[in-house]
Amino acid sequence: MFHFKTDLLKDHILKSLLIFAIPILISNIFQQLYNTMDTMIVGNVLGDTSLAAIGACAAVYELLIGFALGVGNGLSIVTARSYGAHDEDLLKKSVAGSLVIGVILTLMIMLISFVFLYPLLELLKTPVEIIDESYSYIIIITMFVGVMFAYNLCAGLLRAIGNSVMPLVFLIISSLINIILDLLFITRYQMGIQGAAVATVIAQGISSLLCIFYIYKKCPILIPKRQHFQIDIALYKELAGQGFSMGFMMCIVSAGTVILQSSINKLGYLVIAGHTTARKLNSFCMMPSGTIGLALATFVSQNKGANQISRIREGVKYGHLIAIGWGVIITVILWFAAPFLVKLLSGSSEPTVIDNGTLYLRINAPFYAVLGILLNLRNSLQGLGMKIIPLVSSVIECFGKIIFVILFIPILGYLGVIICEPVIWCCMTLQLAWSFYHNPYIKSDDPQ
Repeated sequence: MFHFKTDLLKDHILKSLLIFAIPILISNIFQQLYNTMDTMIVGNVLGDTSLAAIGACAAVYELLIGFALGVGNGLSIVTARSYGAHDEDLLKKSVAGSLVIGVILTLMIMLISFVFLYPLLELLKTPVEIIDESYSYIIIITMFVGVMFAYNLCAGLLRAIGNSVMPLVFLIISSLINIILDLLFITRYQMGIQGAAVATVIAQGISSLLCIFYIYKKCPILIPKRQHFQIDIALYKELAGQGFSMGFMMCIVSAGTVILQSSINKLGYLVIAGHTTARKLNSFCMMPSGTIGLALATFVSQNKGANQISRIREGVKYGHLIAIGWGVIITVILWFAAPFLVKLLSGSSEPTVIDNGTLYLRINAPFYAVLGILLNLRNSLQGLGMKIIPLVSSVIECFGKIIFVILFIPILGYLGVIICEPVIWCCMTLQLAWSFYHNPYIKSDDPQ
């Protein structure tokens, strides 16, 4: 019987990291395809106005995705540490606590979205000609946010025990279903932008159900019993601390992007369309760096449980080398291919859309190496059980975007939007590098 587990505690570090990370990378690509296919089909079938409607709420969508992914990964860090320490009882208790916290969070987000989502779009100065269409798309996503949480939590738990392959398998299946439903709902049944949202929800629900079924059949170590649901205050504090820390970390980052979106929305729907397309391509280009960071969170957490300090240091070093190598490769690719990719994805022939999207990608690309190192350090600190320092880096990013919105974008226009994140990435990386390499645990020796 195959369980597709990678031994992050004993195998060669670079080999085990890559074997564990590659399925996560492909999973992230397919997860991003959910929204990117919406964008591509909407842009080509429904036109620039509907594309801008998705773009105007894109930051809100990224906030939800980021929060769900962050909470799922944060909760699974405790599970990974228990797995590394070979404490099966604590592992099952951590799974039970994760389920309870996940249900509560889902209900809270649904309620908040129902009350505040339309006012938020108004606050972001969404153009009046697209605000209703934007709302009709994003409200469907938020009302079914539970399926997004369910998949990310189950996938995080499987990765916590070294299985990064099966979440990928389920996501590929549901992504293909998403593409089929997109085409069916938008082109045949004329459901417009709402059809894209409904397709996304159905596809995410399928991936969640497949993940749950697999855990039930093949991973009994992840199935808690009734006694494991008894509330352990210390454990719930640790779970909530890790989950909320990682969730809010990504949420604060996305909140900064939401604030940034308010400035972009003032620049007109063609600039919004170009920026939306570039952001989608940008998300794909950043995935290799982000994937290594996510892999390091599990790697560091398991090895922290086993108290293998030198192995942690070596793993982070390999992560940095991969980030730098990818940064060089993608910079060269985007310099030549950006105009073609923007035109292909947007389906637009408008020079404003293509030129702004191309400029965004070409300026951002050289900084992907910095971003990769940033994500490696942030996730490694999370894996060590540190909650505040990664959160501080997110606050720095959020305030940095606010400063750009107030001071620089009014002067520089769209160029200010483009350079905002690279400048902030550099500042955050310095803060995280100092925190990680001056950490007493990292500087100490392996126990004899």
